[in-house]
Amino acid sequence: MTDRTRREALAAATAVATASLAGCADAVIPGGEEETDPEPVDRTGSDRVTVTVGADAGFAFAPAHVVVESGTTVVWEWTGAGGAHNVVDRDGAFGSELISEQGHTFEHAFAEAGVFEYVCTPHQTRGMAGVVEVVE
Repeated sequence: MTDRTRREALAAATAVATASLAGCADAVIPGGEEETDPEPVDRTGSDRVTVTVGADAGFAFAPAHVVVESGTTVVWEWTGAGGAHNVVDRDGAFGSELISEQGHTFEHAFAEAGVFEYVCTPHQTRGMAGVVEVVE
């Protein structure tokens, strides 16, 4: 193989590798970013609390960490931004369908104290996760 042929083959391989990585720009490599815990937002004293689905650039819950009392109903409301989202408890306590419609709501009443971590399953690698902390 000549030097010219090697250079052309290397250039072609580089182009293929670059093109295949282009779709992975938003991927999160485990351990590649330092995770930060969102600041808890105290909503104790409220019977119903709303969490926005598709906040910020469409890939966040707001507030991402909410503190409520047992007996509180949390209502997740979709903004329509960021495509289809769902709300799924990591331990299976609750879960919504995958929806993209603005104004759609899903609710869950929290009867017992505990920490409930949830995600949007299609966007969890982008950090779309939340916490409902239920206190007595």
